[in-house]
Amino acid sequence: MSNSFERTRRIVKTDEFSSVFCMRPVFRTDHLVLYASPNALPYARLGVVAAKRLAPRAVTRNTVKRAVREAFRQSHLLRSLGLDCVVRLSKPLGSKHQPASTTAMQALLYREVLRLFSIPSKFKKVLAVMDEIRAE
Repeated sequence: MSNSFERTRRIVKTDEFSSVFCMRPVFRTDHLVLYASPNALPYARLGVVAAKRLAPRAVTRNTVKRAVREAFRQSHLLRSLGLDCVVRLSKPLGSKHQPASTTAMQALLYREVLRLFSIPSKFKKVLAVMDEIRAE
């Protein structure tokens, strides 16, 4: 598998992000929130939101995005489901007065991201609920 994150696997448009944010959060960790919504595609797409007010340094925001994308790439089951997933930074991570990215911060992020994508049953629940809604 290549290290690239192809554009077809990304959520890039504002209305696509908005449609996923309308759903209830699927899972939360200390700093991250995962939203998921079924799509009509045979594969999953990912969007990452790291607000400047929660991570004031660009290096920190990019570290968050890299960690989330890498875990998404490694989750083969998730990538095969027809879901749009958005991961949002929900609590402040770092400040302007701390180092932009430390080894401890990166380890914390990778642990949280792995927890987000590790339980496939929560994604299957989202698909099951949407199938019930469509059947009505």
